[in-house]
Amino acid sequence: MRAVRYDRYGPPEVLRVEQTPQPTPRAGQVLVRVAATSINLSDWECLRGRPAYARLGGLRRPVRTPVLGSDIAGWVEAVGPGVTGFRAGDEVYGDNLVIKGGFAEYAVAPERVLSPKPAELTFAEASTLPQAGAIALHTTSGIHPGDRVLINGAGGGSGMFAIPLAVAAGAHVTGVDNAGKLDFMRSLGANEVIDYRSQDFTRTGPYDLIVDLVAHRSPFAYRRALARGGRYGLVGGGVPTMLGVATIGALAGLITGRRLGIMAVQSGPEFFEPLAQRCVDGGVTIRIDRTYPLADVAEALTYVGTGHALGKVVVDVAT
Repeated sequence: MRAVRYDRYGPPEVLRVEQTPQPTPRAGQVLVRVAATSINLSDWECLRGRPAYARLGGLRRPVRTPVLGSDIAGWVEAVGPGVTGFRAGDEVYGDNLVIKGGFAEYAVAPERVLSPKPAELTFAEASTLPQAGAIALHTTSGIHPGDRVLINGAGGGSGMFAIPLAVAAGAHVTGVDNAGKLDFMRSLGANEVIDYRSQDFTRTGPYDLIVDLVAHRSPFAYRRALARGGRYGLVGGGVPTMLGVATIGALAGLITGRRLGIMAVQSGPEFFEPLAQRCVDGGVTIRIDRTYPLADVAEALTYVGTGHALGKVVVDVAT
């Protein structure tokens, strides 16, 4: 089978398309013939090996996950011992975050991470949901009508879902991203938009909730943008920022009546299936910016990692 592999951390040029043996599912695993895999910022981070937590698959080189791609959709090819929920031919999708392997024609995944694909969604559409959908649902939970919500990094895959979910909950939403994404964020329903390159969003507000998908600022800057009683949730960003928010930010927030912390998003079907149903019902629209063939994974990762993607980018593996 064809697979896009890498044996060292670095730029997209370290990726190569190779012929590799088809994997065999072990106990509790499912072999999936991959139709589509969507790209997440975590793929870009694991490729480059930074932030530091991106090296959990190998400190010096990617030993455990030499093939990236976690959000997969496709057909069950075979099942391992003990699998009872799926059989060959079933259409499935899920977030194979631990094993990855989605940038290949076949991937093995634990049964527990997969869900039956809704018939109303294409494989490409289904592949956009597992990771970004779980993040969007988690970060927008607890919003009340009238809340002022700011989403930093709102023009990407998670923001594509988070903005309409927050709007549907009755929030006044401000989206932050680069200038090329301002109109896109408005099209998703954002009431206000900010180009982070020309305006410091931490000097706007105050906000009842800040969802930070790409955190790189001081916790004191985030705190000043919060209303009293407001909360700041960090989802992704640099390690120094994460440590600052988890320690200094949390303490400073308690003293000033504002909550700052890291949003730990869980993965699994129960955390993305509700959003899939809303997409099927028409309440949320899936926006796929571009689709790339398997041979162009490096180009697709660059497009996402350098901040150009409007919503989700998908690798079409089946063609």
